[in-house]
Amino acid sequence: MRDLNMVFASLARSRFRSRFRLGTAELAYLNARGLPVILTHAADFVSKRLAPAEPTNDGKQTPMRGHPVFVAQHATATCCRSCLDKWHAIPKGQPLTQSEQSHIIAAIARWLEEQCG
Repeated sequence: MRDLNMVFASLARSRFRSRFRLGTAELAYLNARGLPVILTHAADFVSKRLAPAEPTNDGKQTPMRGHPVFVAQHATATCCRSCLDKWHAIPKGQPLTQSEQSHIIAAIARWLEEQCG
């Protein structure tokens, strides 16, 4: 896994990744529920949608909007196994370890905290 500081520096140079911002609805949802609750949602999404070695609909399993975590996943390149491999050096084809899942949640949390600040 790559260090998150290095990942975020690379993401900042990506025109596609750096365009993502929380919309009004996603920000309101985050503020109403609070970051700890949203991160439990993130952990659930990661364990079900990314953790399997061969996730269902990989590359299309994460919507572009509708939940703060979905937006954060695209902004942090934690949306599919190909992006995890390319940006975070988390290899495809094997189940995610707990450490890898924690890394993903940390990336999502960091991005969401930046959006709130």
